[in-house]
Amino acid sequence: MPAEKFPFAPPYTAEEMGLRSMEFPHSPFWNCTLIDIGVTITHTGFLDQRVSIIPILYLPEQGFLEHLYHSKPGQDLYRWLSQSVSPPERYGNQTLFIGYRTDQGFTTKLDMFAYTPALRRIRRQPQPRREDRLPNSAQTIDDLIGRDAWEFAWRILGTDTLYDTVRFPVTHHSAVLTDEKGAYIEVPASEIKLMGKDYPAYTPDGGVPCYVVEAVPKKEWVPDYYLSKLIYWLDKRSFFPLRIEAYDRTGKLASINTRIATRANPQLGERGYAVLFDLWWDIPLDLMTASIHGIIREEWSEQDKQLFFSPGFMRREWFLQPPKSLMGLNSPDEFYLRPRLDVEKFPQDRKLDIPPELAARIAAQEREGKLVF
Repeated sequence: MPAEKFPFAPPYTAEEMGLRSMEFPHSPFWNCTLIDIGVTITHTGFLDQRVSIIPILYLPEQGFLEHLYHSKPGQDLYRWLSQSVSPPERYGNQTLFIGYRTDQGFTTKLDMFAYTPALRRIRRQPQPRREDRLPNSAQTIDDLIGRDAWEFAWRILGTDTLYDTVRFPVTHHSAVLTDEKGAYIEVPASEIKLMGKDYPAYTPDGGVPCYVVEAVPKKEWVPDYYLSKLIYWLDKRSFFPLRIEAYDRTGKLASINTRIATRANPQLGERGYAVLFDLWWDIPLDLMTASIHGIIREEWSEQDKQLFFSPGFMRREWFLQPPKSLMGLNSPDEFYLRPRLDVEKFPQDRKLDIPPELAARIAAQEREGKLVF
């Protein structure tokens, strides 16, 4: 850990930026219920959509500061109870995720317990490999649960300004979201900003100034890691990752994760941001997965913590929040555009190798303003 204590002070080192960004994984590091609509689309236009309700218990009582400095290897940090709502054939399926603090001696990041109503049985799942893709998804396990900053060596590449990340097609004009109390609100797509409406640091033309940093896996921490490096675009105020590029073992760009944030927990100030929309693009497969989030803050009682977040609770088949329907992506025409490649940015640090057929599909989407198959 750096000599200076989190959340650090400027001028920031690359390592400090990496530690700050670690506070913003796909699912929030605070107590809440996450309503997650996940949609995957193939390069042929096949669409798979699912909805889950995910109560989240974050265990460090003093928040992320305790997570960093006082949690011990092998100590559980969070518990997610993922409860499937749709499609009908997945209704009632549940998975309990238990995430741990790791070090070089304790390397288990995750325990998983699965329940299906048809079998009425809880099964402990094998420890997934970090590079394993989730079923019908462009996400890997590490994409889902986040990466520990101390496993990587960090370097500042420079600065950049982002004007878009997740891009709506011309056929998608609004989004149905939840407010902080879980009520539905409809928002025009043109009003959805990268860091939310109340972000104080937009440029005059609406951009978000970012630090661009590189993270290279440390061999003593993650030997034979499946990526050679990652490149992060972090907003300069909160260090929220708005774009994450992953490079394969040969150094080629393999995937891009783009995000739109919302300040879902104002009590945490500039550290209260969470993912509102995100998109993963597996470039070799030309496979994309999108997530749309509703986030409802919770205050779990001690009884709730003991009851809801244990494997045995799943047999009760209780939904802790009533099933809700947010904005869906119900047809290929409504799906987001592939992320921009931005080939002119940091060319000495970014190796792109796009096959001609994929380049043609990218050119077609830019011309039409929607995906073309």
